[in-house]
Amino acid sequence: MVLIGFLKVGNIATAPMIELLLDERAEREDMEVRVVSSGANMGGRQSEEVARIMVGLKPDLVFVTSPNASTKGPTKARELISASGIPVVVVSDGPRSLIEELQGKGMGCIIVEADSMIGARREFLDPIEMALFNADATKVLSVTGVYSLIYQTIDALIEKLKSSEKLELPSLNITREKALKVSGLSNPYSLAKAGASYEMAKRVSTLTTEACFKEKDWTIYTALCATAHELMRTAALVADNAREIEKYGDNVMRKPHYDDGSHLIKKRLIEKPEKQK
Repeated sequence: MVLIGFLKVGNIATAPMIELLLDERAEREDMEVRVVSSGANMGGRQSEEVARIMVGLKPDLVFVTSPNASTKGPTKARELISASGIPVVVVSDGPRSLIEELQGKGMGCIIVEADSMIGARREFLDPIEMALFNADATKVLSVTGVYSLIYQTIDALIEKLKSSEKLELPSLNITREKALKVSGLSNPYSLAKAGASYEMAKRVSTLTTEACFKEKDWTIYTALCATAHELMRTAALVADNAREIEKYGDNVMRKPHYDDGSHLIKKRLIEKPEKQK
């Protein structure tokens, strides 16, 4: 039995779903997960505290999810876990430059480009707007293949752990091309729409970064936050259209997990999934 830890410091849209992608029907018998979270807070003290809790659980591998993994809190958390001898993979929205640095320290990294920063200005963001933004981002990451690439990458690591093979941690920047390749979409128009959705979601962070860190006029940054969220909402609608096209042709790719963690596959709604070759 493999034990996988997920340490969540702050939030990105990937974080709420990441462990659930591994066991969508709660029936896997080859692994278990433990999740420890600091909630929205990602300060140094809180990050260190939850990291120590995670080390005490003695997982075989830990994924540390956070926004901007170069900041103090996430950095302290992953270094504490890594120093205990537990392999660490960082999952974040950036920066991309961190991949090489972590590789040099023996840690893995998955950068999710389209998991854009939220419009975190008090004049704009409230709990409901936050929830809606994350719902829209989740749809984009689901349909465009980002989540597929993440769970397949983690499943491959689990298989290595199960067979006691040498663990090679990923250094992965999830681009549009890489995501679409594993999205399961086959209609050219579906792929075009998914590509557009991905690029819109990726663009959101440019707007929210300007709104949250550069623009000082509150009327301008409030409008910029709204613009960014409208763009993410539209990205979600386009992603939904891409999946609908696949439905119309009865061609939706489904890859449920079997109890032993292997992937099954099917393309028609009314057919049984079979072992993936």
